[in-house]
Amino acid sequence: MAYRKLGRDNKHRRSMLANQVKDVIMNERITTTETRAKEVRKFVDKMITYGKNGSLVSRRQALAFLQNDTEAVTKVFNELAPRYKERNGGYTRILKTEERRGDNALMVILELVK
Repeated sequence: MAYRKLGRDNKHRRSMLANQVKDVIMNERITTTETRAKEVRKFVDKMITYGKNGSLVSRRQALAFLQNDTEAVTKVFNELAPRYKERNGGYTRILKTEERRGDNALMVILELVK
């Protein structure tokens, strides 16, 4: 599977993605650049799919990716997974906003679909 390096080494990239996934799960929306949002979306969808599965193995995989943040994992398994039980993927939406001052990067809002 191809992925974006986002100008960071492996550990920094993985940590950054995990933190942004946690923010999306807890706040249900974040503002970030388009390339980061496209990368984060994959992992948010994967976490919700783990929640829909609901097994102990899925919970441990989610905990491992989210750096043992039990609050975020609990929200995925208890709130988000039941909300999307009838939906087969596509749990997030990307809304384009404006370009960032300074480097002109395209900013977007990444949010969970209601």
